[in-house]
Amino acid sequence: MDPRRAPHLSAVGRALLAASASGLLLVAGCGVGDGGGAAEEQSSGASADTSFPVTVEHTYGSTTISEQPERVATVGLMDQDALLALGIVPVATTEWFSAQPGAINPWATDELEAAGGELPEVIDSSEDLDFEGILEQDPDLILALYSGISEEDYQRLSDIAPTVAQPEGLVDYGIGWEELTRTVGQAVGMPDEAEDLVTDVETQFEAVRTEHPEFADATAVMAMPYEGVFVYGPEDPRGRFLTELGFELPEGIADIAGDSFGASLSEEQVDLLDVDVIVWIDSGEADEVGGPLYQSLPVHTEGREIFADSDDPVGAATSFVTVLSLPFLLDELVPVLADRIGGEASG
Repeated sequence: MDPRRAPHLSAVGRALLAASASGLLLVAGCGVGDGGGAAEEQSSGASADTSFPVTVEHTYGSTTISEQPERVATVGLMDQDALLALGIVPVATTEWFSAQPGAINPWATDELEAAGGELPEVIDSSEDLDFEGILEQDPDLILALYSGISEEDYQRLSDIAPTVAQPEGLVDYGIGWEELTRTVGQAVGMPDEAEDLVTDVETQFEAVRTEHPEFADATAVMAMPYEGVFVYGPEDPRGRFLTELGFELPEGIADIAGDSFGASLSEEQVDLLDVDVIVWIDSGEADEVGGPLYQSLPVHTEGREIFADSDDPVGAATSFVTVLSLPFLLDELVPVLADRIGGEASG
């Protein structure tokens, strides 16, 4: 892996990639090219509601998009879902995990079909930026929102087409689904449609919080085995998913995560996992997880655990947190979280 894509690689970058490869085993500049082929299918399925040019701020400054983009490439690992939700099929995507055709996951295939587009070209595997492959797709907009691209990579991408990088003020790979959706909507001239999408999913979260007030009195965390135990902090989409449901993250997790999306716990910090419910990502069997100290905690002995497997779409959605995956995830994961808080065994 190119460390420019994940500058936190030494202790965190590989964990991001490994954790993203998780599913749930829920037990219990450039002009528009002619491109040809699928290129003609990639334009918006809905009319834009913003006049161009538009300017989008990001961590490396701002990018001005002079006219309605017709060929959008996604370097951000989850950016394609927001496009599809707006009726736009990207010409190119970046494969993060699970090797889905076109890097389009099961919860997004209906939107792909409705947009009438062919599968996007997968331009790289998320470990290295394939600048030549991106150039070959002749994009007129490149999205790199859920990413950790370097300024050098941003400049090289900008030589191909106007590029929107990750937001300023957030950790790399830290953009939330709401901001991602709104930013994509702004970039493609559809801010009102994007806001409607966000409002719809926020309403679903509100309904869950109303139905499950017990979540507000409970602590939860997502973790995976990596250099001991790796935990996801409050600036990671996985951590935010739990807090949006009403849960509190364990006290001290934010400090440990620091300026990244998560971190590995030392042996002395494993008691931070003494929570009401834990979602283990890519963890193997229950009797193998967490180490001896964790195995003695009530969250384990009382079976208040959920285990993830990369081959299951629900578990993939647990890491791939987007405006399209969330309704699916809320339907499937929330009942299991409620069961685990009640102490129902996971085996």
